Amino acid sequence: MNRMVILAFAFLLTLPLSGLAQTRPRTASKRGTQPAKTSTLPAGAEARTAGATKVADQIKNLSRFLYLLGGVAKGIEELDTAARSNQGSPAALQQNEQNKAKVRASFQDFRVGLDQLEIYFRATPGLQGYYLKLAGSAAGAAAAEEQAAAGHFDQAGRSLLGVVNRLTDVLLVMR
Repeated sequence: MNRMVILAFAFLLTLPLSGLAQTRPRTASKRGTQPAKTSTLPAGAEARTAGATKVADQIKNLSRFLYLLGGVAKGIEELDTAARSNQGSPAALQQNEQNKAKVRASFQDFRVGLDQLEIYFRATPGLQGYYLKLAGSAAGAAAAEEQAAAGHFDQAGRSLLGVVNRLTDVLLVMR
């Protein structure tokens, strides 16, 4: 009991005294409503920030995909080699075909996303100056999609690396 009183007293001593001495209650101002705060960035800077964010998101997604593609492409290649020598199990070969379809669909999704990004830059007044630097990234993704459709996943990944380089150049120009 004695310890509790000492601890309570020590706790009270550590409280700031200015908080205890406050005499006027704080209330919200009831004067007129203030106008909503608007962004301090000019419209062109807002567009540039939004465009740079979209480019950065594409770079992140492509980088993550390319990181994973290396291992997947190697596994697909090994199973294709096993299938040619009749050493793969039917279940493994079926799974390999499903993996190929998923990878091809991913390449298609990236091409569509980059097409949309190019359209966004071309249609947005504050970003049209950067469009020339961005133009061609969707074409690079389309080439990668064609290579993946032909089963050349490693070469398709290299083509996407070129797209990442182009996007990075756009981001550097936008800063």
